Amino acid sequence: MDRREPGARHGLSRRGFLKGAVGAGAVTAITGYEVFALQPAPPERGGSVLAGPAEPLSSSNERVDVLERMRAELIRALAKPPSERRWVMVIDLRKCVGCHACTIACVSENKLPPGVVYRPVIEEEFGTYPNVGRRFIPRPCMQCDKPPCVPVCPVNATRKNEDGVVVVDYDQCIGCRACLTACPYGARTSDFGLTYGADNPVRDGTIAGRDTAGRYEEISNFEYGEPREREQGKSPIGNARKCHFCLHRLKVGQLPACVTSCIGRATLFGDANDPDSLVAGLIAQPNAMRLKEELGTQPRVYYLS
Repeated sequence: MDRREPGARHGLSRRGFLKGAVGAGAVTAITGYEVFALQPAPPERGGSVLAGPAEPLSSSNERVDVLERMRAELIRALAKPPSERRWVMVIDLRKCVGCHACTIACVSENKLPPGVVYRPVIEEEFGTYPNVGRRFIPRPCMQCDKPPCVPVCPVNATRKNEDGVVVVDYDQCIGCRACLTACPYGARTSDFGLTYGADNPVRDGTIAGRDTAGRYEEISNFEYGEPREREQGKSPIGNARKCHFCLHRLKVGQLPACVTSCIGRATLFGDANDPDSLVAGLIAQPNAMRLKEELGTQPRVYYLS
């Protein structure tokens, strides 16, 4: 048996093989929407977009990651008026491995304190021993088109913005938590002002000391594009908090943190009003579903099963 590296007998390096020069096996392992070819956009749309299924490498085609396609589609969507785009998230449950990278990325991006989680990953065991398995279900805010959390807010702090994303006005919120009760998905949490370093010992000059480590938690975050220092008695402490599709990233042409950190490319994002977008094609598939559709909330988060 030839035990040399794949492609070595063809005179190729491992890097060259994996890039697809003769790596048919590597390409087949990347399924569906994970690899796309760089193709010119129709003249009426201007520029270039990443679209279509993978094609063999040539001088005119270059394979790119699905993240690059979504980023190009995001920039294209940002050129349209907000009323003409519809942000949608698609989560492929067949690809989620339960690594919780999206959860950690969200915590890091939005500097979330203990007890506040925008994107938990629900784990479920199914089957009967010994034929058992596990499935993983990431659960961000569903960004409902008819959100139950909006009409129950007594001060109009929870509302849909011009992009159709459900947001929380931290300066308006009074912390009554009525929206937490109204959300059928449990997608909202309350910020009680807890910190990770509260129980750390006070030790001057040490990285893990309460004062040194605590300064990190007081650094401003930039949710909704506004810098907010985390101080007791000031928002968002005492407020309801939730996923907001990383609006501060979208505005500058960056995908949500949970999308870019997904190792299995299980989380996808884009403008469903763009017929050529990746998400528009995926939500039209027969295996696309939404949680608790019978409630009439019309979620913007779809799952592929």
